[in-house]
This record gives sequence, C-alpha cells and structure tokens, in this order.
Amino acid sequence: QVQLVESGGGLVQAGGSLRLSCAASGRTFSNAPMGWFRQGPGKQRAIVAATSRSGRSTYYSDSVKGRFTISRDNTKNTLYLQMNSLKPEDTAVYICAAGSSTWRDTYTVASDAYDYWGQGTQVTVSS
Repeated sequence: QVQLVESGGGLVQAGGSLRLSCAASGRTFSNAPMGWFRQGPGKQRAIVAATSRSGRSTYYSDSVKGRFTISRDNTKNTLYLQMNSLKPEDTAVYICAAGSSTWRDTYTVASDAYDYWGQGTQVTVSS
C-alpha cells in the first residue's frame, strides 16, 4: 500500500521557521516528480512548491518564493519543505503529492498530474 505521511507541522510565531517532511512508503518515488500543496481556511488547494525527480529542477509559487525551499532525499524516499520567515497567511494544511515515474527530469504544478497524496499536516502561524 502506497502511503505519503507528512510531519513537522505545528504552531509558530510570524517570522519563525518549520521544516516539513513527507515520508513515502509502499513504492519508490525516486523517478517521480513531487510537490507540496496547501489548503488554507476557506481556500482551494494550491501548489506551493514542486521538484523534479532528481531535485535539480524546482518551482515555487510567488507567495513563497525566497522563503521556502523544497528538497528531496531519494535514498530515504522523503520530500522536505523548509519554511522560513513564516507569515500568518501561510497558515494552512500542507499536503505532499507524488506523480508517476517518468524519464523526464521536470516538475509539474498541475494537481491532476499527481497520483498519490498525503493526509496533510497543519501549519499555524500566529501574528
């Protein structure tokens, strides 16, 4: 059974940092693009960051560019999101996702391109 399990969320003050992890099990995702999405209160799910299978190609939404860093350790089958300079508007459930294996070393930002989803981890940023 394929599982993506996020961890590392919590309550932090504005300006603080958190590091999210997404541990995959059931299959390897070393050949698949992966990404982080978030869904804030009353908002639709939106892409935050994405990475190619090697990690060399990355994407960030404008709202997090320069503050968040996506990375992956394919030897551990784990995806990370380092979040710095957090703002109250970053408050959301953060969800990791994985696509299908591909020979292309490119990221994808479309949610319907992802086949596997975690349950999410809550991040709350207080002002």
